[in-house]
Amino acid sequence: MDSVFAREMQYFPILLVEDNALMRLALETDLRNMGCLVVSAGNGKQAMEMMASSHFPIIITDMFMPEMDGLELCRAIRKGKFESYVYLIMITSQDTKEDMIRGLESGADEYLIKPVDRSELTVRLKTAVRILSLESSLRKSYEEIKALSVKDSLTKVFNRGYLDEYLVHEVKRAYRFERSLAIIMFDIDNFKLVNDTFGHAAGDQVLMDCAWLMSISIRQEIDWIARYGGEEFTVVLPETPVPGARIAAERLRIKLESHFFVAGGMELKVTASFGVAGFTPSGSKEDLDMAASLLAKADQCLYRAKKEGRNKVVSARL
Repeated sequence: MDSVFAREMQYFPILLVEDNALMRLALETDLRNMGCLVVSAGNGKQAMEMMASSHFPIIITDMFMPEMDGLELCRAIRKGKFESYVYLIMITSQDTKEDMIRGLESGADEYLIKPVDRSELTVRLKTAVRILSLESSLRKSYEEIKALSVKDSLTKVFNRGYLDEYLVHEVKRAYRFERSLAIIMFDIDNFKLVNDTFGHAAGDQVLMDCAWLMSISIRQEIDWIARYGGEEFTVVLPETPVPGARIAAERLRIKLESHFFVAGGMELKVTASFGVAGFTPSGSKEDLDMAASLLAKADQCLYRAKKEGRNKVVSARL
């Protein structure tokens, strides 16, 4: 037995669908001897019920079965939504070109003739593993690219594009459930002085550390933070009225003010000014421009905080 192949198969459980008990037992034995993890079903209907609760990346199915045959099963699998690709191997005693075409047209990836030759089955499974491994790698790469497309490359918090899109969703949810929504906009005070005094590398470090500090100081899995631009950030607080958001902003202001940043081998302290804006729908008709209004109002409050001496919180209710 190929030990590498056996190890690989541990990651790809097989669902064997065969109505003939003797044939099913023989195939199960061969597959287990290869090191495969195998679960069996007597027909396509049972297989679909099992797929609803467990994922099987490889399905080996007989073509002709009662209740739901292999052709119907393949078509149902291809129409379904599963966590990853399902590799389908059709087996039949009918060695005809027409049956092969029917099987492939129904969505099968491979075709085997009964009695199944073990060496041929091994080759088909190695192909399945190669395809599924490639699909998994591509899916992982796609998820990484997708994550990069919504994250700010420097600070690793969400970017402006994500903020513009998903703040609208938060507003719609607030109207749907009549729950409060608030945002906090903050800007690092005298950030140009940090860059001019310590250099842009130190400024970048301050931005990264500030984003990290704010990210761990908000409610996890509820609130979220995005880089609005430059040294300006926005925190979105679902189900939070303005008074609660103001308290949260004050807590963030104190956290930032008391933190020692290390940049360019030196310790330095920075502060930020905060603008808070929010609303509570209370049965009112949805304002399609509310997301933009929230950002504009928070920006006005932030400007007031800067004008009134910096390192403070100004809030307003829409």
